[in-house]
Amino acid sequence: MPGSSTERRLRSALKGEVRAREPLAKHTTYRIGGPADLFVTCDTIADLAEAVRICEEDGVDWTVIGKGSNLLVADTGYRGAIVVLGEEFKRHRVHGRDIETGAACALAYVVRDAYSRGLGGMEFAVGIPGTVGGAIAMNAGTGETWMQSVAASVTMHLPGVGLERLRGDEIDWRYRAAGLPAGAIVVETVLRLKDADQDTIRRAMDDSLERRKRSQPMGVPCAGSVFKNPPGESAGRLIESAGLKGTRLGGARVSQVHANFIVNEGDATAADVLGLVRKIQMTIRDIHGIELTPEIRLLGDFETP
Repeated sequence: MPGSSTERRLRSALKGEVRAREPLAKHTTYRIGGPADLFVTCDTIADLAEAVRICEEDGVDWTVIGKGSNLLVADTGYRGAIVVLGEEFKRHRVHGRDIETGAACALAYVVRDAYSRGLGGMEFAVGIPGTVGGAIAMNAGTGETWMQSVAASVTMHLPGVGLERLRGDEIDWRYRAAGLPAGAIVVETVLRLKDADQDTIRRAMDDSLERRKRSQPMGVPCAGSVFKNPPGESAGRLIESAGLKGTRLGGARVSQVHANFIVNEGDATAADVLGLVRKIQMTIRDIHGIELTPEIRLLGDFETP
């Protein structure tokens, strides 16, 4: 657990805010999670580098989060430092057809701005929560289009090294992942779009959003798709065919709208959600012999079953 000396060092070195025992339920779309020992806002690259350096020198675990849209935090919280990117990382600039955007910029904002400028290519991302950095790191997208299709370059901070920039075609893009170096923190990306008719963009956005509304739970706390789709299969179809749609544990339920979503019905704990995750995995393994891999990220200490 981080000591008060680490907290003092961070407060002294950084311009951004440092908080102790910050409830992480306030920072995840699941609205679940105990406190982080430290919650550090880095408003500049210099702050980010210094925060990571201090944590590593003091032997303190650290992790970077965005909007917490694919995150399940343990009920006991996180014994380490949560790092979030602040003001400098929320800026964006437009150069012709390119949008240069900080990693903390909301993906929804970039989608709307591209539309307002008659730039096409981001329509697939309408309705996807989270930040640009998070979307890049997990190669967010639909079944047909992903962030890799528009990422011209990605700039990262590598602890102990500094900034490194990769062209989009230099990145080992994968299904729901960008093959970035271990420990890399996305700080900026350039999205290369194309000129398009605004009415055409608007129709594509409306169609995409309508599909999401029909096929995904809206207006309830959740963390997006729980499992990655196995090769040639649909995780949602497998879960529904196993009769698990609507299954409830405590305050968590397998969504009635889409079986690959687990929703918080108001009082769910992380243990409730993880219990459903494990039940689904065991059931699909027993019935189909398929091992479902979670897409959501677990943070903190979870009891081993």
